Amino acid sequence: MVQHGADALCLGAGLPVRLSRGGQLQPVTKDALTEIQVTALLREIAPPTVVAQVGSGSPLSFNYASPVGPIQVSLAPDDGGSSATLRPAAGPAASGLPDGTAGARVSTAGSSEAPKEMERLLRRLVESGGSDLHLRTDAIPQIRKDGELLRLDEPAVSGDRLEACLRSIMTDEEFEVFLRDNDRDFAWEIAGVARFRCNAGRDRHGPLAVFRQIPGEIRTVEDLGLSREIQHLCHLNRGLVVVTGPTGSGKSTTLSAMVDLINRSRSDHLITIEDPIEFVHQSKRCLITQRQVGIHTKSFKAALRAALREDPDVVLVGEMRDLETISIAIETAETGHLVLGTLHTTTAASTLDRIIDQFPSDRQPQIRVMLSESLRGVVAQVLCKKVGGGRVAAREVLLSIPAVSNLIREGKTFQIPSIIQTNRKLGMVTLNDSLLDLVEAGTVEPKEAYLKSAEKTGLLASFKAKGINTSFLGDG
Repeated sequence: MVQHGADALCLGAGLPVRLSRGGQLQPVTKDALTEIQVTALLREIAPPTVVAQVGSGSPLSFNYASPVGPIQVSLAPDDGGSSATLRPAAGPAASGLPDGTAGARVSTAGSSEAPKEMERLLRRLVESGGSDLHLRTDAIPQIRKDGELLRLDEPAVSGDRLEACLRSIMTDEEFEVFLRDNDRDFAWEIAGVARFRCNAGRDRHGPLAVFRQIPGEIRTVEDLGLSREIQHLCHLNRGLVVVTGPTGSGKSTTLSAMVDLINRSRSDHLITIEDPIEFVHQSKRCLITQRQVGIHTKSFKAALRAALREDPDVVLVGEMRDLETISIAIETAETGHLVLGTLHTTTAASTLDRIIDQFPSDRQPQIRVMLSESLRGVVAQVLCKKVGGGRVAAREVLLSIPAVSNLIREGKTFQIPSIIQTNRKLGMVTLNDSLLDLVEAGTVEPKEAYLKSAEKTGLLASFKAKGINTSFLGDG
């Protein structure tokens, strides 16, 4: 259809496959399709929520995110058989699916402008260079740019309008979960513009939504300035590497750059398990498999267990959010795979404590031993406002050496910062030293570094030792 510039592709039981061009139907196969063939073809591309309805004799419409773009599929009974028309989908709502997946979009009576309004607001986010769009009931839309929230010159959005906008870009299943649980994460894409990680929820005023922009172009490790030691972690054959930081600290961007490096430099099978899929990776030297929790798999732990039977070399776990997921991730790292994971912690030491504290006290000695043997590195980062605009990451790097393994095994993680401090020549760096380097380079203001530090007393002492102005504290 796309290659021949046709308007639509028509499938019908008892008829050959036909292309519609200018109202004229042109057969493109010699043999007619059977009812079974038509049903099988449509079930292949139908979203899970409507597969059972295909072949039921009822009219049906859904969208399919094909490799050549979003396709609208209309199915109608025809003399007891199936007749389907596939045409390029009109409007932005059709493109809101993770690459390679299908989903039924929900139409709302009287809300034909909702998808256009949603796309317009998201385009404003991209054009402004912002990272997030915040929509609240009866509130003016706001964007986050360089870490600060700014109001747009837009009217307030009513609750009904916001719900219509959300409904126009969510699948049937996503909207059902939103109605049931009042929370739903999903992904959406405007072709040629950007992908978005979306969260729909409710507060005391009504519906709300936050959209995080995911750039279409994946930034490389060179673009992000990731050190040689961090890059070396991507070449390991086994072990656990954890990228941590608070929400909005750029963990996903750093991980995507690491995945891209693996994809460019290794010939392996890399599986990502995400909720939702954020950066889309095309297979280069590696075979890339991306699975979305809730669509392609039930949960992180279910996908991680299944991954062990899918011949992986590298596994990325989008969130190590519970005991079982963490436990399986450590076991996977121990059995000869490289596992990349994330946690919402601020320092390397607190990351190790969080992992160990997830387990009951009687299991913690065993987990310390397993972690001491499997851990290869921790990258903890925060984003700081740059002088002159934009943001830059300050990163704490912990690498596995015998001294670190011993501290983990003995439960003395509080000594890890001093180990990092004394092994800077190996590529380790504390968060405070990273912040100090940015201040000395004139990239970040001292006050901004101080605010982002997890150990402010130590950073302040370093400022004073280096003769850096600390008048922002009001102490003269």
